[in-house]
Amino acid sequence: MTVAILLAFVFFIGASVGSFLNVCIGRWPAGESVVRPRSRCPRCGHQIAWYENIPIVSWVALRGRCRGCGQPIAVQYPIVELVVGLGWLAAVWYFGLTFSALRVAVFGTVLLGIAITDLKYYLIPDGFTVFGLLWGISTAIAAPFIETSPLFAGPWDALLGACVGAGAIAIAGWLGEAALKKEAMGFGDVTLMAMVGAALGPTRSLLTIFIGALLGALAFLLIVYPVTAWRRRNTAARVAVGGEEGEVGQTEAETGAPLVPFGVFLAPAAMLTLLWGDALVRWYVGLIQGG
Repeated sequence: MTVAILLAFVFFIGASVGSFLNVCIGRWPAGESVVRPRSRCPRCGHQIAWYENIPIVSWVALRGRCRGCGQPIAVQYPIVELVVGLGWLAAVWYFGLTFSALRVAVFGTVLLGIAITDLKYYLIPDGFTVFGLLWGISTAIAAPFIETSPLFAGPWDALLGACVGAGAIAIAGWLGEAALKKEAMGFGDVTLMAMVGAALGPTRSLLTIFIGALLGALAFLLIVYPVTAWRRRNTAARVAVGGEEGEVGQTEAETGAPLVPFGVFLAPAAMLTLLWGDALVRWYVGLIQGG
C-alpha cells in the first residue's frame, strides 16, 4: 500500500467518524439514541440511503439539499467530516500508524463534539464525556503493553488526573457561584475535566483549566463585551426613538447577548495542552528562573 493510498484511507476513516460525530451532536442533546432510527432528514423524515451518506461527497453531490424535500442540509455536516478527517490524517502523518496516533485522533474527535454541542445547545452530553473518560483510563492501562507515549498520562496519573480535573473545576464553579450568586459552572464541565484529567494527568489538567480561562477571557474582551455593548446601544436608541418600554435594563440573556459556555474553551485548551503543554511549562519555568 503506497503512502498516498494509506493517507487517503485514513482520511476517509476519519471523515466517516466525523459523520457519526454529526449524529451524536444532533441526537444526544435531544436525549435520542445514536443507533436507532436510521439517519433521516429532520424536516421531512426522509431516510438517508447509504449513497446519500458518503462523507463530504454526498453533500456536494446533493448540492447541500435533502433529496426528499429539497430543503438545505446544514453546512455543519461536511465541515465536521472534513475537520475530523484532516485531524485523523494529521495524527497519522505526525505519529505514524501507532497507538498514540489513534489516541490523539479519538481525543480530538471527542473534544470537537463537546465544543460544538456546548456552543449550540449550552450542553455537554454524558455520551461524550463518559466515553472519553473510559477511553482515557482503558488506553492508559493498555498503553504499557502496546506503546507508551509521553503525551498521555500513565495508569496511576490517569486516575489521579480524573479526580484532580473534576475536583478543580468543581471548586472553581462553587467559588464562582458564591461570588455571582448564580450557577457559574455546569456539571458537564466537571465530567469534561474528569475526561481531560484521565488523558493528561493532574498537572496538565490544571494547566488546561488555566488556558481555557485565558481563552474565555480573551473571547469575552474581543467578542462578547463589544457585541453586548453594541446591543445595549442599539436597544437604547430604539427606546429613545420609539418610546418602547421594558427593554432597557434587561439581562444580557434577555437582550440576546451571546453567552460563553466554558466547554467551548476547555476543549481546545485540552488539545493544546496535550500537544504542547510540557513545552509551555518548560518555557514558563525558564521565564521565571531567567527573571
